[in-house]
Parts: sequence; structure tokens; C-alpha cells
Amino acid sequence: MNVIPCDLEGLLLIEPRVFGDARGFFMETWNERRYRDAGIPGPFVQDNLSFSRRGAVRGLHFQNPAAQGKLVYVLQGEVFDVAVDLRRSSPTFGRWYGVRLSAENKRQLYIPPGFAHGFAVVSETALFAYKCTEFYAPEHETTLLWNDPDLGIPWPVEEPVLSEKDRQGIRLRELPPEKLFP
Repeated sequence: MNVIPCDLEGLLLIEPRVFGDARGFFMETWNERRYRDAGIPGPFVQDNLSFSRRGAVRGLHFQNPAAQGKLVYVLQGEVFDVAVDLRRSSPTFGRWYGVRLSAENKRQLYIPPGFAHGFAVVSETALFAYKCTEFYAPEHETTLLWNDPDLGIPWPVEEPVLSEKDRQGIRLRELPPEKLFP
């Protein structure tokens, strides 16, 4: 597999090795030894699957405490995936990284703890999968405002479909200090 470091320290874009023939293709979506050697620590304790329609924006979510590292990828369709650095001591604090992940390109993104995460569906539908390094803890979850003008994320959707939770997110500048990461 090809592992590409991103502009924000700790984020890794993964291009798995794909074996294709007349029947279709085969690829490993997770191999503890191979991914650990590539800098993706794990262990992963929970797998999630999300199905969404065009225009859905989910996020930007994070947990603190019980911060989650995530390995994300798309099984069907295409999304614009975003990670926002919330580590106060990071030189890239408050910056975001976005990439298109799709069933066609088969790319994965590893997002370490200390980032908010979200995505927008740009195909008719998308089946989005992710592995988490910590269990979901709703009592520790915070939603960063998906369209925070200070972040300036150019979401590729004209009329986003949002949950009430995502609509009520908090701007980065309004996050209480205890919600940010060291």
C-alpha cells in the first residue's frame, strides 16, 4: 500500500493495493501489522457504517475526553472528507484538510485523535465505513460548526442536508478550552 503524509501532522492518506481481474477486485481494508508498520497505531475497538444521500453533511464531530482516531473509507459512492486540527500545541491548529474518498479511488484516510471529522456526500448516495480507536461516548461528543467562517471549508454541496446537532455546532473560537486537545 502507498501511505501519503498530509499537510496536517498525523493525517495519513492510504492507497491500498488492489488486485483486480475479470471477476472484480480484492483489497485489504485493514491489516494490523501492515497498518501499524505504516504509522497507524490502533487498536481499533469499533466499526461504523453510515449511509447517506447526496448533499448530506455529517460533522464536524469529535470526542474529548475519549478522543477517537479513525480510519475512514467509502464502500459505495463518493464523499468530500474533512479533518480539522484541534490540537492547541500543533503548528496547524485550526487548519483543515479535505480529500475526496470514493468507492472508485478506494483511498482511506487515517485521522488521529485530536481532530474533528466530517464529510459531505457528493454522489447520489454513499456508504461510508470507519474504524474507531475509542468507543462512541455521546457524553463527550462535541460538534464543531460545519460551516464555521473562520475555517472557510469549501463544502461541495449547494443545499446541505444537516441533522439538528450539526446545525447547532459550535464555532472553533467559541469552543471551551477544556474541549480542545493539548
